Amino acid sequence: MSIRNLDAMFAPKSVALIGGSAREHSVGNVLFLNLASAGFKGPIWVVNPRGARLGASDSYPDIASLPAAPDLAVIATPPQTIPGIIDELGRRGTRAVIIITAGFREMGAEGRALQAQLLEAAKPYLMRIVGPNCLGIMVPGVGLNAAFTHIAPLAGDIAFVSQSGAIVTAIIDWATSRQIGFSHVVSLGTMADVDFGDMLDYLAQDTSTRGILLYIESIADARKFMSAGRQAARLKPVIVIKGGRHREGARAAASHTGALAGSDAVFHAAFRRAGMLRVFGMEELFDATETLSTRPERKPLAGDRLGILTNGGGVGVLATDFLIDAGAHLAELAVETVARLDAVLPRTWSHGNPVDIRGDATAERYARAMEVMLQDPNTDAILAINCPTAVIDNVEAAQAVIVAAKKSSKPVFTAWLGDQGAHAARRIFQNEKIPTYDGGLQAVHGFMHRVHFMRNQKLLMEIPPAAPAWPESDRVGVRVIVERALAEKREWLGEPEAKAVLKAYGVPVVETLTASGVEEAVAAARQTGFPVALKILSPNILHKTDVGGVALGLEDEAAVRAAAQAMLEKVAELRPDASIEGFTVQPLVNRPGAFELVLGLIDDPTFGPVILFGQGGSAVEIIDDKAMALPPLNRNLAEDLIRQTRVSRLLEGYRGRPGANFDAIAGALLAIGDLAADLPELVELEINPLLADRRGIIALDVRMRVKPAKLTSTRRFAIRPYPQRLEGELSDRNGKNYPMRPIRPEDAPLIDDLLANTDPEDLRMRFLSPLRRLPRQLAARLTQIDYDREMAFVLFADQSHSHAAVVGRLSEDSDRIRAEYAILVRSDHQGIGLGYAMMVRLIDYARERGVKEIFGHVLRENRHMLDLCEGLGFERHGLEGEMSVLEMRLMLE
Repeated sequence: MSIRNLDAMFAPKSVALIGGSAREHSVGNVLFLNLASAGFKGPIWVVNPRGARLGASDSYPDIASLPAAPDLAVIATPPQTIPGIIDELGRRGTRAVIIITAGFREMGAEGRALQAQLLEAAKPYLMRIVGPNCLGIMVPGVGLNAAFTHIAPLAGDIAFVSQSGAIVTAIIDWATSRQIGFSHVVSLGTMADVDFGDMLDYLAQDTSTRGILLYIESIADARKFMSAGRQAARLKPVIVIKGGRHREGARAAASHTGALAGSDAVFHAAFRRAGMLRVFGMEELFDATETLSTRPERKPLAGDRLGILTNGGGVGVLATDFLIDAGAHLAELAVETVARLDAVLPRTWSHGNPVDIRGDATAERYARAMEVMLQDPNTDAILAINCPTAVIDNVEAAQAVIVAAKKSSKPVFTAWLGDQGAHAARRIFQNEKIPTYDGGLQAVHGFMHRVHFMRNQKLLMEIPPAAPAWPESDRVGVRVIVERALAEKREWLGEPEAKAVLKAYGVPVVETLTASGVEEAVAAARQTGFPVALKILSPNILHKTDVGGVALGLEDEAAVRAAAQAMLEKVAELRPDASIEGFTVQPLVNRPGAFELVLGLIDDPTFGPVILFGQGGSAVEIIDDKAMALPPLNRNLAEDLIRQTRVSRLLEGYRGRPGANFDAIAGALLAIGDLAADLPELVELEINPLLADRRGIIALDVRMRVKPAKLTSTRRFAIRPYPQRLEGELSDRNGKNYPMRPIRPEDAPLIDDLLANTDPEDLRMRFLSPLRRLPRQLAARLTQIDYDREMAFVLFADQSHSHAAVVGRLSEDSDRIRAEYAILVRSDHQGIGLGYAMMVRLIDYARERGVKEIFGHVLRENRHMLDLCEGLGFERHGLEGEMSVLEMRLMLE
């Protein structure tokens, strides 16, 4: 449902408390006191069957007695009463409810049934519900405190959304002592209705919210969460902490990759893909809040090179250790910077970074050093540290740093050490919106929060290059293999079958022959050529090495015969229950210097298909060097996945060992993503090892698991993949056909070419202002679209697909009620009906999606577009305060 009626939740005109109580320290009493003392301007009505009067507020015996329908109702009554209360409120016209009461889904089958009843009661009225089993909500800006907290949050511009009420109270307490305020504080509880996706959609559009903090334990709707998260993260910082990171259920999984389903690594991949900044504990969340509260967007970070200024050498060294451990870089000061520091600092300064200005440093020395360091071309940010001494006033030193920081566009972080003596200085930094921390470690964490946020934002905005040519997949052949396995009620494909699937998608595999017996294995080895690898073939044995089912480097027929006999005996001893189908025989691949990698795919219960990459081989679990990413991937995302691992540095080559072919590895990752999109039955895949060197890649061992599909291929993705089914053609009024497809992330050059070949006046009509070239961030935003919420079709000028003739776009709101259209037709392709054909296609697509209304903003002087729209049934509407622009609307119901 998303943000519908959430305005009544977070900006109500009236509030009713159902279950208010005069009994001190009861939940109903605390709720009333908080509501009454927060400064809410509208009426607050209390419903209490006993009719007890609470403070200055009127009390009513039942909902029917209320003088009007409350916008928002807060319910704190026994759980069995709540479905009836919801229905009565809905009939009165209430649009939003907060259920404080526990005793629903968390209580088992009976509680789940009761929760279903309250949702069914709310459904006819489109009523929104926060909770049940929650602390409540707080919106300081409108004087709303509908929660039973011990302290009210200050007003500010950070929103905090949490599944845990305890975390809410802790962070409010901490933030208040630091004068950090909030636009919204929301305790979601068990999320019967309003969830994280809804809140992200709402807060992304909320002008009073500059940044968003999330405490997450579970995700109800992964696709909604990812769409909302990516949208919000493009507009403002989103910081997330995940509770419940460890899981014990992976020990018996059939493959290393499969063991990761449902794991914290998958959530980490999702947060990264959504552009969110993840933190790992309450202290780090507090540090991130400190960083966020200082308006980091005013001084964007350019890189991860940190300059450290300190009056204590030891703390500078420790801060450097923290920085290197975190994966960032200590800035290497330019020669001219060192010379300028020599001129303003005593001879005993450290002559390098960290810049130790000695324990007798004055405020003036801080100021001079800061000014020089902030101008260093090799430094992206400064961390100023102060150790308490008897020869310097902490506050004066802080003020000197502030003066220098205000003159620079580079971010400055501070750590004034000590307890009582540092409080005044920290307060000054907080008032000036300069991040300040209790110690060097926390300050480095704050810097790294900015670094990770910067990297995630770049990942959201990067435009991938055109993908290298990759072989067309044989989907028909793969479908035959999968359907045969399912018909035979086999989950695991045989090794030859799994390799055939990979080969069909362009991933090179080692040639593998099957043999039903010992002599057939000898014959197969003779055909393949020595030396060979021999493996047992059994649908019941996945870890062949564990049962003696693998023999390598067999040099002749006698060796193959002996190994096969010994293998049968060993397997019969260790796995007498296993059905033995024979052997597989493959040439021993000789790739000296090749790297062993692992690539995989799992079907996560929350996020659907997830791709894995890491260092492979028999010790894959011990090495534990892996990263995960949500498909679909493009070239940039595939390379980012690779570079999250330690082995990526080895793949670049070192000490004379040649590097590996990154394009080939990335191509294999893209192929796995295509497999997941084409095969809804694919639930697990592991390639281990995949050999990679400068010549390319080859898969030696493959495991692949299939199950009957529960969802379509694309529906199970947390991020909707490229909708290939929408590719097609449109015709001009003369009957000439033009190829058309949805836009892709690598299409930014196409958009630039379209703009370059369109008259300035036509561009003004489309963009409502002159424009010749899109800024890079806007180009990325228009080509890296969320196919689940928006669509852009590219109509090509000819079959070469090298020039765009028309681009049509449809952007849905989060409720899928309205969608805004936009069309640009290349000037030399106007007047032949292509704009009309594109508009008809957009209307048809909107109907397919269930959109209720299409609208677009058109200049009054754009007669051609106005006439086109009216010919399709659109109606004109004026816009308040906009005399030159009309809104054209078409109702689809």
